[in-house]
Amino acid sequence: MEYISSGAPRPRTATPTTAGSYDEDAFSPEYDRLLARHHAMRLRRSILAPTGRSAPQGPAVEPPEPGDRDLILRHLAPLLPFDALIEVLYDAMFVRRPYLRRLFPESMEFQRQHLAHMFQHLIDHLDRPVELDARLRALGADHRKLGVWPAHYEAFEESLISALRVRGGQLWTGQVEAAWIRMLRFAVAAMVAGAEGAATEPPFWHGEVVGHERRRPDLAVLRVRTGEPYPYRAGQYSALESPLLPHTWRTYSVACAPREDRVLEFHVRRTSPGGVSAALVEGTSIGDQIRVGPPRGSLSLDLEGSDVHRDLLLVGGGTGLAPMKALVEEFAAAHRARGRRVRLVVAARGRDDLYDWPALVELAANRSWLELTPMLGPDLEGLAALLRGHQSVPGLALLSGPSGMVAGARSLLLDAGVPDHRIRYDGSTGVSR
Repeated sequence: MEYISSGAPRPRTATPTTAGSYDEDAFSPEYDRLLARHHAMRLRRSILAPTGRSAPQGPAVEPPEPGDRDLILRHLAPLLPFDALIEVLYDAMFVRRPYLRRLFPESMEFQRQHLAHMFQHLIDHLDRPVELDARLRALGADHRKLGVWPAHYEAFEESLISALRVRGGQLWTGQVEAAWIRMLRFAVAAMVAGAEGAATEPPFWHGEVVGHERRRPDLAVLRVRTGEPYPYRAGQYSALESPLLPHTWRTYSVACAPREDRVLEFHVRRTSPGGVSAALVEGTSIGDQIRVGPPRGSLSLDLEGSDVHRDLLLVGGGTGLAPMKALVEEFAAAHRARGRRVRLVVAARGRDDLYDWPALVELAANRSWLELTPMLGPDLEGLAALLRGHQSVPGLALLSGPSGMVAGARSLLLDAGVPDHRIRYDGSTGVSR
């Protein structure tokens, strides 16, 4: 779950403080015992697994009951806003287990926001356990880069129960608490299963910054070479961690197709002071080290199937241009464009937003199948006019950018007769645009 996404314990090592010194008290005997329980749990599952079969995907837990969502919703008012609940939760966690506090970033604001979002997502989707399970498994696999182990959830559950009782007050009942616990343990089981299912995948890749271009005061194009091959598809995104903000990760789309030199390109716009985007835009230089999380996302083309036989419309707004550029590169490298048309629409509020236009022009050179269309202005009237001016609708449309732009473009495409199943966009949260 997102509650530990910004600062998870790492394996036991000396923790650097100032140059040349280390904090030998960064981990306590309590922390060692926590890790020992984790390893004991893994060993037990390995021993109990039948010969020739893999270990169970997560511990056996009580699934949510059919009425849990309604019960939680009826008693939700005293817990809102979630910010207050989360503040009590972390206070309780750090009082009981103070050694965990230093494993989180100094600022907990982003952490609290994501945990509040995750609580709401769990409640909203608790009546759709299959859909929720898939999202949580992906989240659990992604949390491996943070060093999250099953034993860490024990501390969280203990603190959450305490916070629920404090915020629930006199109206709080054991029945409601049991529904919350079932919801939490269902989420934890799915995340543990996802983590164990991704055990053969590295939790992150080490990368070196080999290029850093400021295209605008608030935007930079980064090129990062990974030490080992990075197995991704064009259209996917990655989480990045800057050494300036340990334990804090943000997601950015990869702006190039896979290359033999292992260089990844990212378009990063500074969204707020003091965050990862600011560190990457303003505080990063060539030679710096970056951690790159596993590739995620489903905005990709099936070059062996029907996708390659359809005309494509790609719409990218802001730094949502990044995955669109990668898809064009992949399509070109596959030499599958014969008889097909690809139109790349770059949605921009002004000319400054066309920050990568020279590279796009170079990409389109000598490729008659690729047509570039800049679309300037705060609305999507240009896209509407484009769709009205064509006798045939695109065979496949891929969208990336701010959520409002994606929603508006999808609506226009549906009105133009493009079937919904041929309109693709990455619905995952957290991808920085």
